[in-house]
Amino acid sequence: MAGPPVVIWEREVAGLLRYRELVPRLEDALGKFSRRDSAEVIQPVRTTLPLQKHSGFLGVMPTYMENDGVLCTKFVCFYKREDGSTLPATQATVMLLDPEHGNVTAVMDGELITCMRTAAASAISAKLLMRHEAEVLAILGTGRQAMSHYNVFTEMFSFKEVRVWSRTKQKAEEFCRSVSGPVTACASVEEAVRGADAIVTVTRCTEPVLFGQWVKPGAHVAAVGACRPNWRELDDVLMKEAVVYADSREGAMAESGDVILSGVEVFAEIGDVINGTKPAHREKTTVFKSLGMGVEDAVSAKLVFDQWKAKASQQ
Repeated sequence: MAGPPVVIWEREVAGLLRYRELVPRLEDALGKFSRRDSAEVIQPVRTTLPLQKHSGFLGVMPTYMENDGVLCTKFVCFYKREDGSTLPATQATVMLLDPEHGNVTAVMDGELITCMRTAAASAISAKLLMRHEAEVLAILGTGRQAMSHYNVFTEMFSFKEVRVWSRTKQKAEEFCRSVSGPVTACASVEEAVRGADAIVTVTRCTEPVLFGQWVKPGAHVAAVGACRPNWRELDDVLMKEAVVYADSREGAMAESGDVILSGVEVFAEIGDVINGTKPAHREKTTVFKSLGMGVEDAVSAKLVFDQWKAKASQQ
């Protein structure tokens, strides 16, 4: 008989998950996903259940990695919150299961996993698509995803300048005070992104906030927000001028308002670039549309659980 599942809370996850271990594992998993080998990754598009009374959605994200022996699912609730709301925009729980017996082996807080694996995927896109001489990073948004993106981008790349924007200047200034490096709070999106080499959009916006006329030719955009078919962060000008990459082509065509409403084609999955089957157009303006995938959660949760077991064996 299997014992009860291990429960790993957010504070423990924070002590076990590090970008230096996560990024290479995630890069490998994204490549496996795009090879479409059934023994590598089995992952349907996220199932989404509307929570109309609460202006939210429940997403269910199962994944099976047969060769790696990983069976995982994430439950994530995400909401359309008004500015100033004290309620969380997302809540997530990740479960690991024994693929042979079906029992739950671990339940862990999914908030930090979601933040870190999303930021790591964006950083991988920048590693592959951003110009090597990039000096200026702009982050639109100041929530937890903004912080995780700031952390991994400044860990992996050497930017000379980082700018941040929020709908309220106070939040942008608070963000700047909360980080160790020099960051400039900008009063407008245009001020933040003009001349930026890399732009991260992690907003709650449902209408375009980033316009192509402001974006420097050859810039790389990691677009993380707007995860519903009728939500936008990027305008048509930017989408149509850029070479568009995605974590999952199928996911982008089903869930991304930026892709669906602009009518553009996804040129490649980022895993295609990792595998060498599609080119990285560093010289052009590029957009990486990130919806988030179950395989990213599975790899992250497996890493957390392995680290937890190693730590427990030493005690």
